[in-house]
Amino acid sequence: MSTTGPATAAAIPTPVAPPAPPSVHVRAVITWLAIFPLVAVGMILIGPISESWHPVLRAFALTVVVVPLAVYLVVPRLLAVYGAMRRRRIARAGQGLH
Repeated sequence: MSTTGPATAAAIPTPVAPPAPPSVHVRAVITWLAIFPLVAVGMILIGPISESWHPVLRAFALTVVVVPLAVYLVVPRLLAVYGAMRRRRIARAGQGLH
């Protein structure tokens, strides 16, 4: 026999809505913040060995390294940092209301 009294109902946590994803503008800025430094450093690093290469081959070699680094490593970490900053800001705003 199952009873659902006030004590049982209070023990069940109410579901919390997941935070809204960042806007397309925020994602664009975060992606740029990931891509620009990777491309700049990549160009400096491959410059000495790729001077004689065709520009398209240079771009191909650079993007073969930069895109996976950005997609799998840098952008997720930057989004996590942005999410943490956003949660802190929301928590501070919530504390200020009480």
